[in-house]
Order: sequence, then structure tokens, then C-alpha cells
Amino acid sequence: MRIEVDIKLGFKDVMIRPKRSTLKSRAQVSLERTFTFMHTGRSWTGVPIMAANMDTIGTFEMARALAAEGLFTALNKHYTLKQWGEFLANADAALLNHIAVSTGITDNDADKLDQTLTQYPGLAFTCIDVANGYSEYFVEFVKRVRRAHPNQIIIAGNVVTGEMVEELLLAGADMVKVGIGPGSVCTTRVKTGVGYPQLSAIIECADAAHGLGGLIISDGGCATPGDVAKAFGAGADFVMLGGMFAGHDECGGDIIEHQGQRSLLFYGMSSDTAMERHSGGVAEYRASEGKTVYVPYRGAVEPTVRDILGGLRSACTYVGAGKLKELSKRTTFVRVQEQHNPVFE
Repeated sequence: MRIEVDIKLGFKDVMIRPKRSTLKSRAQVSLERTFTFMHTGRSWTGVPIMAANMDTIGTFEMARALAAEGLFTALNKHYTLKQWGEFLANADAALLNHIAVSTGITDNDADKLDQTLTQYPGLAFTCIDVANGYSEYFVEFVKRVRRAHPNQIIIAGNVVTGEMVEELLLAGADMVKVGIGPGSVCTTRVKTGVGYPQLSAIIECADAAHGLGGLIISDGGCATPGDVAKAFGAGADFVMLGGMFAGHDECGGDIIEHQGQRSLLFYGMSSDTAMERHSGGVAEYRASEGKTVYVPYRGAVEPTVRDILGGLRSACTYVGAGKLKELSKRTTFVRVQEQHNPVFE
């Protein structure tokens, strides 16, 4: 046993210090990024905000809506080959360039992934997703996918430490998802005691990834547009959102009445609900590590996207960053004990 005494920080522990700016308007800020991926040399241009590959978030409908705004969607792994075919029948190149097919790491998952990528070669991104990215089996699976599909842009996660980011990148991943326990419907930290404050995880993992030419995705912990700005300021290349995209028309599930309010169900992928739906229940050797909640119905996702992007542009103007890629270079965090005035909450 050992104790690390260095302070680790989450989004709530900091704010971004403003700096002089020559920008006249938020409209001058460009949020597009262009990345070239380390293992394939392929490039991507868009707004690097990503919908999470959760049942109710990573849907085909969400992918269409976000791609229209230049954003990315990691599709949930439970779509069938037939459903993929129906979705891709009228998909253009712009949509294909803003989606990832997701997979677990079982042999059945590998077979399904092979079939999907063989049948639909236009799919450029693969997201290999597990809650605990520290197992040797996971690393070997990343290597297996890289060997089988050398031209795929591979996302792998989740981890929270620099050495594991480096191992996954060297194993064949182009981007590594960073985050254990920060999600709004994740209970890993209270069920297991395991986790890492998200802001510090981003800073440390970005440093490790960028040294090798890889990228990271901050996954989880964002509750406001300001948190998204902090994630980018800390060095994240992409920011993945779940709860902030919940409750919209494009989400999976039906609108239901709950306590007199129109709502949609939102749940973590390690929750009782998810395991009942996809695995026949919670296995006796494990515990549920996710919540199931009712989220108020919020209509179309477009206004929410606009709100997030507007806040991000505004953050850039406060530090004089004319492009999103400049935000991390111009960010100084100050530690705080309060974020805002809660009197009318």
C-alpha cells in the first residue's frame, strides 16, 4: 500500500482565469479541429465533441443530428447488422466520418465487429469500450483489432493514468478514452472506491498521449458547457458527453410520464437496467455500478448543442483563443472553493 499525496482535481475544483483578448466577438472563434491519427495517417476535421456510446445516447438518430453540426457519435454496440444496413443505406460521407462502431471484448464481440467492418467498409472508426481498461486481455484485444483492421481509427478505453494511455497507444489505439467513475449515472467510485478526479486525469493522460502522437477523449464528468471548456483547456482532444445529451428526441427510449412530468429513462451501462436488457440480469459475481434515472424531456438536441458550443466559444474569447486548438495553450486554472452563486437554485 502507498499513498500519493499530490492533490488531484475535478472540474468543480477550478475555474479558468481570463486573459487579454484581441477577439471582437464569439463569432470569430473556430471550434473545428483537424487531427491526423498516429497508426493510419488518416485525418479528420470537425467539432471534437462526441456523444457517448450508451444505449440511450449513442443512437442512429443522435448521429444524424450531431453530424449535421460537425459533432461525432460513438454508436452503442447493441445494433444488429441489419440495423446498421438500414441506417447506412442513405448515409453520405460526412455522416460516415462522424460515427464510430462500438464493441466489447468477448469473442462474440470480435466476430460481430469483423462482420460489421467487412460488410460496411465505409465505417472508419471503431470504439473498443470496457469499464476497466487495465486488463491484459483488453490490451491484447486492441492489438487483435489493429492486426485484423489496419486501416481502422481505433478508440480504446477507459483508463485514467498516463502509463496505461501509452500502453494502449503502442498496442494500436489512435485515441484513448479517459475517465473512471465521473459519469452522472456511474456509481463505480462509491461501489468500488476506485477512480481518479477527471481534470487531473485529463492533464496527465494528455501529456502521455501527445508525447507519442496519440489523442485522448475526456469521457464523463461534464455537467455544464463550462466543464466542456475546462476539459479542452486541460488538454483533451475530444470531449465525450452522456448526461448532457440525455432527454432529447434523438435519444433511445419512449417519452413517459413520471411524477407528472414528461421524461425519458437514462441509465449507466453497468446499471441493473442495462444488464437486465442485454445480459439477462446482474451476474451473481458482480454488482451494479450504474444508476437509472428519469430525465425531463428536452425536445430536439439542436438547442442543447448550440448552448454547449456557445459556451465553449465564449470561454475561448475570455482567454483570447481564436481557435479551439489554442485553448489549452492559453488556459490557466485557478483553484476555487465555489463555482457560482446558488441562491436561486
